[in-house]
Amino acid sequence: MTAVESRPAGVLGTSPGHRPFGARAMAFVALTKPRIIELLLITTVPVMFLAEQGVPSLWLVLATCFGGYLSAGGANALNMYIDRDIDALMDRTAQRPLVTGMVSPRECLVFGIALGVASTLFFGLLINWLSAALALGALLFYVVVYTMLLKRRTSQNIVWGGIAGCMPVLIGWSAVKNEVSWAAVILFLVIFFWTPPHYWPLSMKVKDDYARVGVPMLPVVAGNRVVARQIVLYSWVMVAVSLLLTPLGYTGWFYTAVALVAGGWWLWEAHALHARAKSGVTGPKLKEMRLFHWSITYVSLLFVAVAVDPFLR
Repeated sequence: MTAVESRPAGVLGTSPGHRPFGARAMAFVALTKPRIIELLLITTVPVMFLAEQGVPSLWLVLATCFGGYLSAGGANALNMYIDRDIDALMDRTAQRPLVTGMVSPRECLVFGIALGVASTLFFGLLINWLSAALALGALLFYVVVYTMLLKRRTSQNIVWGGIAGCMPVLIGWSAVKNEVSWAAVILFLVIFFWTPPHYWPLSMKVKDDYARVGVPMLPVVAGNRVVARQIVLYSWVMVAVSLLLTPLGYTGWFYTAVALVAGGWWLWEAHALHARAKSGVTGPKLKEMRLFHWSITYVSLLFVAVAVDPFLR
C-alpha cells in the first residue's frame, strides 16, 4: 500500500469540548456520504417495481431503502476511516469529518461497524437473509477489496471496486422475490459497465489530487487520450447490455425507447470527449465533467424507465 505523509486526522478541528451537538450530528450523517446513497437508491427502488411487475409493498420499499442506507452508510464510514490519511491531503476531501476533527477515528470505526451489523440484522430479520447476505457482501467488498486492496495498488481499482455499487440492484430484486434472476443480473452489469465511464471523467478533473497521494486512478497513470478511449469502450458495452432486457422479455417498448435515446446521447458525449482528448485539448476545454454530470442523468432516466415500463405493457 502506498505510504502517504500527511497531517494527523483531526488537526483542523477543535477540542472535543468545542464541538456543538448539531455539527457533530451532521458530521456523522456526512460519514455515510448521503449524496452517493441517493444514487444507490435510484437503482434499488425501480428494480423492485420490475420484480413485482407493478407496485411493491410500500413497507417493503421503505424497509429496503432504510436497510440499504444503513449498509452503504456503514461502508462509507469505514472507507473514510481507512482513507483518513490521504483525505487530509486531497482538496476534494479536506472537509470530511475525520480530517476536520469533528469525529474521531475511533468514533468513525465504531459507527461504521455498528451500521454494518445493524443493516445485516435488519435485512435478515425483517426482509430476508438473501438480501442481508448481499448487503453484507457489498459492504465487505467495498471496504476490504476496493478500499484496502485495490484503491492504492491498481489503475483498475474503480472497475472491480465498482462491483459494490452494483449490489443494490440485486438487493432490490431479492427483497421482492427472495431470489436473483437474469433481469437483476443484466441491470447489475449495466451498473458495472457504467461505473468506470461515470467516475473516470471526475478522476480526470481531480487527477492532481490522486497523484499527490499516490492513488493510481487511471487518469493519473495514463493520458487523457487513453482514458477517453477506455470510456468509449465501456460506454458501448454498457449501452449494449442495457438493451438485453427487452429481447429476454423483461421490458417492453417504453424502456427500450428510453434506453436507446439516453444511451445514444451518452455515446455522443463519450465520443465527443474522446475527440477532444485525441486532438490534445486539455484544461477547461476538455469538458470532461459534461459526461460525469450526464452519467447521473442517464442512470436516473434508465432506472425510472425500469420502474414505469411494467405499467405500459
